[in-house]
Amino acid sequence: MGAVTYPDRNVIEFIRDNFIPLQVPFDGQPLAANFNVKWTPTLVTLGPDGREHHRTVGFLDPAELIASLLLGIGKYHFDHDRFAEAVATFDTMIVDYPASDSVPEALYLSGVSRFKEGHNPTFLKETYEKLEKDYPGNEWTKRASPYRLID
Repeated sequence: MGAVTYPDRNVIEFIRDNFIPLQVPFDGQPLAANFNVKWTPTLVTLGPDGREHHRTVGFLDPAELIASLLLGIGKYHFDHDRFAEAVATFDTMIVDYPASDSVPEALYLSGVSRFKEGHNPTFLKETYEKLEKDYPGNEWTKRASPYRLID
């Protein structure tokens, strides 16, 4: 990723505006052991408290990296019960990076966040229907499949 992804202007700006980056060799101790890093590149999105909220392993092109980092930011908000911020972040990722492999997970978590914010089960059913239509067979569609039973 050092030759293609990290030098990309959009990646540089996104990381500069949203993260405090730290690059550690996959065998750099004690951090590699603390975060169970076994391969490079492994990207771990941490909150200010040092807790992990998202992880990717392997090469990502610039657009996929930014989408994945947005997913990590959304998951941080989700994990802290900041559902409106989570929805806004997931929706930004979905709109700005519609071809990303992270979109199904973002759709799923956006629907769950909407439900948790307003306790309206319709959001869950709509999430399943969108996933089934656009991502049949995807793992996130399978995870949302019980929502199809909601009336």
